[in-house]
Amino acid sequence: MVKITVDDRELEVEEHLTVLEACIQNGIFIPNLCFLKTRHHPHASCRLCFVSIEGYDRPVTSCTERVRDGMVVKTNTPEVRALQKSAFKLLMSLHPCHPKICPTEKPCLLMRIAKHIGVGLNPKPLEHIDRGLPDLVDFGPLYYVPNRCVLCAKCIHTCRTINQMPLLTFAKRGIMTMVAYFDGEQNTSICANCNACVDVCPVAALLPKSAFTSSVESRKA
Repeated sequence: MVKITVDDRELEVEEHLTVLEACIQNGIFIPNLCFLKTRHHPHASCRLCFVSIEGYDRPVTSCTERVRDGMVVKTNTPEVRALQKSAFKLLMSLHPCHPKICPTEKPCLLMRIAKHIGVGLNPKPLEHIDRGLPDLVDFGPLYYVPNRCVLCAKCIHTCRTINQMPLLTFAKRGIMTMVAYFDGEQNTSICANCNACVDVCPVAALLPKSAFTSSVESRKA
């Protein structure tokens, strides 16, 4: 065990943890979208989990930094918030948010992050970018909503880990990047009895067809 201080709060944590894991275990919220406990090498793609650490000349991603005895961490400095707001606004410029017609009843992590760092879900002064992606993509027993996806890769990692083979992958490049599905009778059968990718998605970009249909019907009522 090592002792660290986070926002003036002293914590005793396991020495193998990252700063992000240590904070999560102690109820300290740091915005993040791509962290997965089972991923040995942090993806660090969402660029939201920045913290300031005493002795460092700039904020660092908390998912890639291991705790050390005596470490002093700040999660809410002006530099940290500026980086988080920039990353979040950029993300939201590709993620049109319409809570009233959102295709899920699942609580949205984006709303919690927006409230925590003090920004709206509108990316002002950036404009929304229409990437021309389809509204829905058929993934066998699932629907994929490309414009909701934040490309955190949690679904791809989880699918590969559970099924020992990737049924999901990234396709295309740049801002056109989206998740793709390896179609096939065997894969459809595996997906129909799994739903692990649905459970791990932080923004409900993957939905079982049955749940999606129910959601649409309830909104029509």
